[in-house]
Amino acid sequence: MYRRNTGRGHGLASRGAAATVALAGAALLLSGCSSSDDGGDRHGAGSGTGVSQRPAGKAPFWVNPQGNAAEQVAAYEKDGRKDEAARIRRIAEQPVGEWIGPEKPEEEARGFTEAAEKADRDALLVLYNIPHRDCGRFSKGGAADGNAYRGWIDGVAKGIGDRHATVVLEPDAVLHIVDRCTPGEFHEERYDLLKGAVARLKSLRNTKVYLDAGNAGWSKPDSLWEPLKRSGVEQADGFSVNVSNFQTTEASKAYGKALSAKVGDKPFVIDTSRNGNGPYTEGKDPWCNPPGRALGEVPSTETGDDLVDAFVWVKRPGESDGTCRGGPRAGQWWPEYALALAEGGN
Repeated sequence: MYRRNTGRGHGLASRGAAATVALAGAALLLSGCSSSDDGGDRHGAGSGTGVSQRPAGKAPFWVNPQGNAAEQVAAYEKDGRKDEAARIRRIAEQPVGEWIGPEKPEEEARGFTEAAEKADRDALLVLYNIPHRDCGRFSKGGAADGNAYRGWIDGVAKGIGDRHATVVLEPDAVLHIVDRCTPGEFHEERYDLLKGAVARLKSLRNTKVYLDAGNAGWSKPDSLWEPLKRSGVEQADGFSVNVSNFQTTEASKAYGKALSAKVGDKPFVIDTSRNGNGPYTEGKDPWCNPPGRALGEVPSTETGDDLVDAFVWVKRPGESDGTCRGGPRAGQWWPEYALALAEGGN
């Protein structure tokens, strides 16, 4: 059965935390870096969370020392709740995607990539601002029109510059063409916008781009490969699967390989942020804040598979999918859900 979480669960409209870190907190992030003996860079000086970078050889992506999980660790430790702090630290010490907001893309992209560069790591960025985003559901919105979107992408590109970044481009955008959730009159424009975004980002010296390609719960993968080509996947570094979803890593590998064979053997990345127990299959909207889920494989470029470039945490564990099952609005931090994910995680 077809199930989509990525658009509905991202909550880009609530990515104010991203703006706070990238703008007001950029200087603090940069000043808080110092070398540690374990091969990573210590970033806890500004926030008191003591969050360190993962070894670059295994996980080259930057860990944000002031993310929601890191701040929750500090709060629990201050209150003497050591067990809860230890569980949330399992999230806080992993690199997660930084979602670029709609208002100040250049400044946010610059803030994240500068902080990552200072730590000798790559920024993992998520771009989710396509016009007519999420078909008017939990994460509806996006750029006002095509020209606004092109300007936004240009701002992101200017903010990244020559610094190292890995970009996951527009979760759901291609899939919603195929399932016709996005009205037909917008399809040609969307193809053009996605292909243009890939080209603009790939003009940068050190940026990798992975165009989103849905998840293994999609029942018609053969209908995706041609739209992916029309959207520029052959010019990208590859594609992403399972963004914000719960499909197992093995199922995601099989799904990705089936698509890869149709698009020039392109590699792909898998979002393993919440797939430790696989998908939930009961009740209404099983994609939305499902109970009993768990963290999956930690982010790493050591995947054991030549076609899988990395396991990544694109969805930020602990952020709500939307106002379902008692959750706050999409993208808002929900510590109780984060604790449950960490309790069951790998």
